[in-house]
Amino acid sequence: MSILAFAFLTMGVFAATGARHREDPLELGDRGGFVLGGLIRTWFYWFIGPLERLFLAMGLHPTAFNVLGVAFGIAGGYGFATGHVVLAGWAVLLGGTADVFDGRIARARGLASDRGAFLDSTLDRFAEVGAFVGLAVLFRDSAIAVALVATALGGSLLVSYARARGESVGVVCKKGVMQRAERLLSVGFGGILDPAVSARMGWEDGTVLFGLITLVAIGTVGTAVYRTAWIATRLP
Repeated sequence: MSILAFAFLTMGVFAATGARHREDPLELGDRGGFVLGGLIRTWFYWFIGPLERLFLAMGLHPTAFNVLGVAFGIAGGYGFATGHVVLAGWAVLLGGTADVFDGRIARARGLASDRGAFLDSTLDRFAEVGAFVGLAVLFRDSAIAVALVATALGGSLLVSYARARGESVGVVCKKGVMQRAERLLSVGFGGILDPAVSARMGWEDGTVLFGLITLVAIGTVGTAVYRTAWIATRLP
């Protein structure tokens, strides 16, 4: 919790130094929307900036971060499956951060390529499957919870599939409220905050995490359905 508090405190420094107004040469111009707004995204890139510069100085290859993201996803799944939900939540967030480094370092080093984009999007799915399988094990005593985890996993894959299939026929769709960043934040913070919030509110362990998984399930299926209809209406 102290790490999260420190991170949020830096937002004041971010705003005071005027960093929010500086142009980011590594940001994609056609990136999809983010439910928390562009300001949070810009702050996060600023927050991880020192590490980004360190990794660039070390000459690390972007693919290393793809692999690291998968490792964190699997570690997150193992953490959920064994009941270590806080560590699992951190693993999920670190996996998402590794994914951010992958793209930014690839662009900074001029290594962005079709091969890299394919590996990035495909390995992201491996990481997500790893985390959701662990969640299914964590909630194995509740058929409803397992069904929601399966729905969240299926919806997550469908969101990505709809976009990829649309792009294969010439229609780009990045719309929707439950894209990968939102899913990572929901699952990650769900794991980190669940023990403290559930205990404080007198709820059963897993209540907060279950609520956010439900949100992911509804949001991903809704986004997949919306993308499917949106793309279909733009095809002859």
